Amino acid sequence: MKWLVTGGAGFIGGNFIYRILDMYPRDEVVCVDKLTYAGNMQTLERAKNDPRFSFYKEDVADARAMASVIGRERPDAVVNFAAESHVDRSIADPSVFVRTNVLGVQSLLEACRKHGVARFHQVSTDEVYGEIPRGVEGMAFSERSKLNPSSPYAASKASADLLALAWHKTYGMHVTVSRSSNNYGPYQFPEKLIPLAIVRAVKGQPIPVYGDGANARDWLYVSDHCAAVDLIVRRGRAGEVYNVCGGEERTNLETVGAVAALVGRGEIEFVADRPGHDFRYAADAGKLREELGFSPAVAFGEGMRRTVGWYLSHRDWWENILSGKYRKFRR
Repeated sequence: MKWLVTGGAGFIGGNFIYRILDMYPRDEVVCVDKLTYAGNMQTLERAKNDPRFSFYKEDVADARAMASVIGRERPDAVVNFAAESHVDRSIADPSVFVRTNVLGVQSLLEACRKHGVARFHQVSTDEVYGEIPRGVEGMAFSERSKLNPSSPYAASKASADLLALAWHKTYGMHVTVSRSSNNYGPYQFPEKLIPLAIVRAVKGQPIPVYGDGANARDWLYVSDHCAAVDLIVRRGRAGEVYNVCGGEERTNLETVGAVAALVGRGEIEFVADRPGHDFRYAADAGKLREELGFSPAVAFGEGMRRTVGWYLSHRDWWENILSGKYRKFRR
């Protein structure tokens, strides 16, 4: 099978590429990445030496470039991890998110339709459902729940989901969508909560926590997310949405506390809450479990031990990001 993976120099995309190369010796992977601030060729260092791997530095929102790459490579499946994903950045500049997350999906869908790509998978987020407010217990969103995004980031991802599903309904394309809870694990850019907390704790700096730290998230170890996407692409039903969750809900304060305990230090600093900060996300992954037999393999405690251990043993990776040195690896 030949895969085209967009955003493969990023966190989840990079982990997905390694899953395919490591588990399927006959599969090939074509990576497309614009190499924005969050794209890091050091993440793909091991893949670059594999003859089954190739790389294109292109923008998914460039329709001509996507048509050219997909027409040349003729992949069996396109998996779109490419996205601007940091909520704070979307509040500061929503236009970048609309370009990559909406127009980028449209250009990919059209290129896939033009060249007859068998399967297109859109990687989305549970943030498209919006928040579950304080005081509401036991509620979880299903794939049929109303889309009610709060941030420009979440709105751009909801728009992309609707585009992908419309291409299935209108053109008969084999499209699937997955909406995952918060991911963590190796290669995550250190602006996100868990790697930020690890780096700050290691450096003896205070770990910022929004508000009172009671905001709750479900956590999914990245290898479990990659396994779910792999399964959905191969066996998922066309035109369907699948929630992917870890079943490991923690408050932000609990999550940061787990990091501090594993690193052996970490002072917490409460900071002013961000605008429109959703209180809680929770989604029901029963459909994925019942239809495709998937359940996550890595519990939160084990995943956190792996994650903290990886960042402690790969200081050069994140120190190069903090210094800006990683940018020299772009090509």
